[in-house]
Amino acid sequence: MHTSEWRTRFAEEARAERPDLAALCLLIGAEADPGLGQDGLDAAEIELDRLAGMLPYGAATPRAWAAALAELLGGRLGFHGTDADYRRLESSLLPEVLRRRRGLPILLSVVWMEVARRAGGPVYGVGLPGHFVVGFGAPEDQVLADPYAAGRLLTGADAELLVAGATGDKLDPSMLAPADPLQIVLRVLNNIRTWAAGRPERTDVALWAVELSLLLPAHPARLRFERAQLLVQRGDFLGGAAEMDAYAEIVDAVEPGAAESVRRTARAARAQLN
Repeated sequence: MHTSEWRTRFAEEARAERPDLAALCLLIGAEADPGLGQDGLDAAEIELDRLAGMLPYGAATPRAWAAALAELLGGRLGFHGTDADYRRLESSLLPEVLRRRRGLPILLSVVWMEVARRAGGPVYGVGLPGHFVVGFGAPEDQVLADPYAAGRLLTGADAELLVAGATGDKLDPSMLAPADPLQIVLRVLNNIRTWAAGRPERTDVALWAVELSLLLPAHPARLRFERAQLLVQRGDFLGGAAEMDAYAEIVDAVEPGAAESVRRTARAARAQLN
């Protein structure tokens, strides 16, 4: 399938009434690996179904669900994360995380969520600053688990430490709310952009991550400027300059000084052709 067709599917899924988190994450994987193909996506969906079928029946409480997922995925099957996973692009790609059983906290959480969801579990993502985890149950009896740590159950104090370590701030109750699927997808793409930002030779990855982010219904407007900069870095001076001018029009009404700075950058990009 051509890249444009994958992206059409991604955009359509992102705008669905109930976006499918697994489908969106798998389409990110297809963008990263053109050789994956529909067969690869189907195989990943089948694997999620298979893992869900391995869960024992009878979990009746949020804690029982969390324990069952931890025993299966973190224990028997060895899904977890390590520091080295932060240095690998594969750690942000759902097909690869399913294959390697390693990944970043947010992708491991996606595995936990999708497996539990298929089995009927009361599961959702919890986007703590700097460390994504999963939650089970209603707010009054919420149970948190950390898939990066093989599903370790988290106490309130554990969650507070995670937030303090990432931001230096205190845990706010709003941080424990269920994460929206599209927020999760944008966070996954942000992680990919961060990975690529430290590798100037991988502007190709940075560019497709930005372009997929721009297909989401809600995204930071500044991503348009980031895309323009990447086009210039990759030698598309005219295309990048045109994008910068379009972005300047957007911000001109609220930040005319910033808009003029962007226009100067656009003129400098065009000048590289002279």
